[in-house]
Amino acid sequence: MVRLMTAKVRLFVDHPLGAGQPVPLTREQAHYLFSVMRLGAGAPILLFNGRDGEWLCEVTEAGKRGGEAVCDTQTRPQQMPPDLWLLFAPIKKARTDFIVEKAVELGVRRLLPVQTQFTNSERIRQDRLQAHAVEAAEQCGALFVPEVAELARLERLLADWPTGRALLFCDEAEAGSRAAALDAAPAPAAVLIGPEGGFADAERARLGAMDETRVIALGPRILRADTAAVAAITLWQVACGDWA
Repeated sequence: MVRLMTAKVRLFVDHPLGAGQPVPLTREQAHYLFSVMRLGAGAPILLFNGRDGEWLCEVTEAGKRGGEAVCDTQTRPQQMPPDLWLLFAPIKKARTDFIVEKAVELGVRRLLPVQTQFTNSERIRQDRLQAHAVEAAEQCGALFVPEVAELARLERLLADWPTGRALLFCDEAEAGSRAAALDAAPAPAAVLIGPEGGFADAERARLGAMDETRVIALGPRILRADTAAVAAITLWQVACGDWA
């Protein structure tokens, strides 16, 4: 039996996990494990897939182009984050990466990049951001990797908004005001963070006309978009999420 205390690497896999289950390792995972981390056959690693919890596994095959591990013991049962989405307008690359990373660490169920009237970036690399979410989950001990959706226009998302999901509209124009309290919006919910240029009047009007919208103020100062995302998720988690 491999020992949990010696496991130094934790990886996300898209494969069933269970006692005695063999798990194939991708070429990228093999390179990281065997070339970067200098592990080999017999090494203990932790694996999770977002469905079956976290498992302590033993590497049974170590090759340059792939490998295999076998599940030994479940170390943690599956736990899902609260049903919270984050809608955010992409900003500069490094700061968008920061938003994705911190959203995973703080515990969100889904990430939806949105194109607003004042969004500076007109495209994203969805696959790169999804890979960034996986890496963040591996590093922070999360048992679930949220989906990073393709970039979509805000008005399209609002037109199909699900009934019953509260939309916490973090409007920079409300800085310093006493806007709605976060404890009025338990899950399912979503946080909406705008671009660096803020929201257009037409977007505010559209949001204001929706029954699901709750206007939220994030303190007395106007926050940067990436800071606002962290602040809003944190406040919601404390009031309504799995931090309460």
